[in-house]
Amino acid sequence: MHEILVTGAGGQLGIELARAALPEGWRVVALDRGALDLTDTGAIAAKVAERPWAAVINGAAYTGVDKAESDQVTAWAVNAMAPAAFGAACAAAGIPLVQVSTDYVFAGDKDGVWEIDDPVAPLGVYGASKLGGELAVRTSGARHAIVRTAWVVSAHGNNFVKTMLRVGAQRDTLGVVDDQRGSPTSAADLAAALLTIAIRLAEDPEAPSGTFHFSNQGGVSWAGFATEIFAQSAARGGPTAAVNPITTADYPTPARRPANSLLSHDAIRAAYGIEPRAWQAALGDILDELIGARS
Repeated sequence: MHEILVTGAGGQLGIELARAALPEGWRVVALDRGALDLTDTGAIAAKVAERPWAAVINGAAYTGVDKAESDQVTAWAVNAMAPAAFGAACAAAGIPLVQVSTDYVFAGDKDGVWEIDDPVAPLGVYGASKLGGELAVRTSGARHAIVRTAWVVSAHGNNFVKTMLRVGAQRDTLGVVDDQRGSPTSAADLAAALLTIAIRLAEDPEAPSGTFHFSNQGGVSWAGFATEIFAQSAARGGPTAAVNPITTADYPTPARRPANSLLSHDAIRAAYGIEPRAWQAALGDILDELIGARS
C-alpha cells in the first residue's frame, strides 16, 4: 500500500483530500493539528521518518489573514517553519513534498493572470509567511511541487459560499466587494490536482518539480461570485439575496487583499495535463452537497 501523508485534516482541503477517489493501492493518511503540531519541527521530522511514505502533501496553514497581522510568530511558525521542516525531512527520506501556497504572495497589482515566475511582493504577514514556506521548500533539497491557489471554497468549514448562504438567509440585500477579482477554487478540485501531482512525483523520478498554479477556470469579483451563488442557490430552492457592489475601501480589514488574484494555469497544464474546469460548474457541485440538486 502506498501511503500519502496529508496535513490539515480538519480543514476544507484536508477533508477533500481524505475523501478523494484514489487509484488502487493508494491511500491518504490525514492528520489534524491534534495529531501533529505544526509549530513543533521535531514532531514533523519524526512523523515523516515514522514510516516509508510515498509522498507528503502539506495542506495545512495558518489561514487567518487578518489575525496573522497581530499573531506573526504563530503565522510564520506554521506557514514557513513547518514547510522548512517538511522539506528537510522529505529530502532526508528521499520522498516528494507537495506544498500548498497562495495568491497572496503577489501584490495583486497586475493586469491579467499571474504567471508562476512573476515577481512576488506580499502585502501582509499571511502572504509573507506563505512565501517564506515556498522559499524553504525550494531550498530544502526535496523533490517538490509548490501549488499556489486562491479563493478556496467547499461544503465544509468556513468559506465565502457558506457565509453568503447563511447571511443571505437572514437579509434581503448584501454589500459585497466588487473591486477584487479572482478565480474561485473548489477544494475538491484542488485536492484532485494535488493528488495527481503527488502520485506522479512518487511514481516517476522524472516528474516535473517546481511551482504551479491551480484554481478553477474563469475570473469574477466577489460581488459577481455572490450573485452566482444566489442564482444557483435559488435554482435549488435555497437562500437568495440581492447583491449591492461595494469597494474595498467600504469594507476595511486589518490585512490588505490583492486586487487581482487571477492565476495562470499554463504551467500545471503543460507539466501534469491538469485542465481546471469552470468555477461555476465547481460551485454547482458544492451547492448540490449543501442544498441539494436543482429542482
